[in-house]
Amino acid sequence: MKLKTDEALAALPPDSPHLFLNRELSLLEFNRRVLENAEDPSVPLLERLRFLTIVSSNLDEFFEVRVASLLAQHQAHGGPEPGQADLDGAADECRQIIARQYALLNDQILPQLSANGIHLLRRSDRNAAQKAWVKQYFDKEVRPLLTPVGLDPAHPFPRVINKSLNFIVELAGKDAFGRGTGIAIMKAPRVLPRLIRLPDELSDKPGASFCLLTSVIQAHMADLFTGREVVSYSQFRVTRNSDLWVDEEEVKNLRQALQSELHSRNYGFAVRLEVARGCPKHLADFLLDQFSIDRSRLFTVDGPVNMGRLLEIANSNARPDLKFTPYSPGFPAKLVNAHDTFSVLRKQDILLHHPYQSFQPVIDFVRCAAADPNVVAIKQTIYRAGSNSELMDSLINAALRGKEVTVIVELMARFDEEANINWAERLEEAGAQVVYGVVGLKTHAKMALVLRREPDGLRRYAHLGTGNYNPTTARFYTDFGLLTSDEELTADVNEVFIHLTSMTRPTQLSAMWLAPFTLQKEIVKAIRQEAAIAREGKPARIIAKMNSLTDESVIRALYEASADGVRIDLIVRGACSLRPGVPGLSENIRVRSIVGRFLEHTRVYYFRNNLKNDIYLGSADWMNRNLFRRVEVAFPVRSPALKKRVLREGLQVYLKDNVNAWELGSDGRYKRRKARGSQAAFSAQQFLMETLGAQGSPHGHNKENDHGTDPVAPRRG
Repeated sequence: MKLKTDEALAALPPDSPHLFLNRELSLLEFNRRVLENAEDPSVPLLERLRFLTIVSSNLDEFFEVRVASLLAQHQAHGGPEPGQADLDGAADECRQIIARQYALLNDQILPQLSANGIHLLRRSDRNAAQKAWVKQYFDKEVRPLLTPVGLDPAHPFPRVINKSLNFIVELAGKDAFGRGTGIAIMKAPRVLPRLIRLPDELSDKPGASFCLLTSVIQAHMADLFTGREVVSYSQFRVTRNSDLWVDEEEVKNLRQALQSELHSRNYGFAVRLEVARGCPKHLADFLLDQFSIDRSRLFTVDGPVNMGRLLEIANSNARPDLKFTPYSPGFPAKLVNAHDTFSVLRKQDILLHHPYQSFQPVIDFVRCAAADPNVVAIKQTIYRAGSNSELMDSLINAALRGKEVTVIVELMARFDEEANINWAERLEEAGAQVVYGVVGLKTHAKMALVLRREPDGLRRYAHLGTGNYNPTTARFYTDFGLLTSDEELTADVNEVFIHLTSMTRPTQLSAMWLAPFTLQKEIVKAIRQEAAIAREGKPARIIAKMNSLTDESVIRALYEASADGVRIDLIVRGACSLRPGVPGLSENIRVRSIVGRFLEHTRVYYFRNNLKNDIYLGSADWMNRNLFRRVEVAFPVRSPALKKRVLREGLQVYLKDNVNAWELGSDGRYKRRKARGSQAAFSAQQFLMETLGAQGSPHGHNKENDHGTDPVAPRRG
């Protein structure tokens, strides 16, 4: 059934799947938006290259997780693949994105980089001195580590690691034993760098010259097969299912079970094959057969099979002027000369807006707690801390000092499992109490709690956030964090920690919403409350910002609220299954996505509620997994001044953006918002950098753009 009109959509029964946009295609639409940033000539050249590599890493995860999940369903149930049309549609979309991606790399990015003194040299581009250096490098550094495997009954097809670089080689003639083995497979050792910088003195061009490992190996392929003729060859790369699975009900120790499972991730079932443009069809077919991959998931690329490796060029210091201007985050004025964080928090809450404001106050909060002799206990959740972390070091230090340290480490944080296992072991060795959350649910809430002995008794202090406790990503991800000593909020945080460690059902929380128990119910309740207000003829308004919106129960509530006259603006960075702007269904809903210098990661929920202006910050997107299969929290912002800040900095400026904003149509396609006529260009991210950064206002207040806390002004285009 193909729907051609909005009226047809509005007339569909409430259980029709066509009321919702396809999640997989919506994710690929996000990658189209990232790719357009790479195509934008106003973006610095090395940042355009960075956006290209982000598309590659996003597509890797799309196949490793989303496509793998659909294929796993087929393997589990047999019969026709579920959502085969969706898989085929996704493959077609990927093919279009990849074609644009490599055309942009070859036709624009690499030539412009070369014109600016950054040269990625192919074999034909290297001068005689460079060829001699590459030959010497190959002989000394590369060849000793290569192990070509000629296939025969005694040399079966080798196991190929997920996303590793490999070569397939077709040979003519006889081997040393007089046999005509025709195909060899060769892995590129993981210890070898994929990008190699050539000595500057060998270049006849100004600037820095690089070459890829693939180019080095291919230039000397014949040297590896003495006495044989290399007929053809191709680099190839296989993407595998990367979801880890352990039966959490059966294992006695989740950490030990995961440690053994991590190795197997490299050898999950294959979901995608990438080969170079010149790969002969019969070799590609041979590989497809070996990995049991359908031809629809074969991708031929005009360049390196892993474009993500070019990120090393973007990260190099060859031309810093071809990157975004360095940015220094601001620091909350109340904390600049504070004797300690706790004395400030006893008087007022502190709102942090990353990366526009420094993450250092969060690090200081935990570090001061670890060193303070009056602090008796620290509790914290860890989802993605990174392999190096001052925060984790402070928790270890606190435990060594004899404080009661409890850490909820989420071992199933995808692609961070190994780092989290290592931290869990170090924390336990230091004497901390480490637990792994709730069986079957990921602990995704971002909370830290400090208990401090003071003259009037024990007092609680907390940090609550929308992002991970990761200082590195805090420089690139937009997130809010709240430092508070609010008695109700900190009591709720304590109850959630007791729930996570004791496994008892949590008591009724005073202020926070907790998944999987109350979060979805409270969100739907708040949406319906706005709808009831609208039915009374009063102004009703919802603005929400998140990474993804796919939960059907929330979307249906939003549709109903729209029909009742609630004005709804949704700022959704990635996948969105809601169809906006359909008469009779969602005509009062607008959806936009912001894709810019920073990754939009903040979750903010605003409900006007008869000018009570309820604002919640949280760790959860409006997805089924977040609302029902994770431990998540949403917490209120209570201070009127901080409410104004969140509304202004987290929502209103994004609704004005006409530089990095894209608007979603009911057909699932996005159109870029641009300044019209005499309208000035306005970038929310640039505005926040200027107002919250080290040179800007500590509060980001701009009277010209301040509409109070009642965002029900008439819409402007």
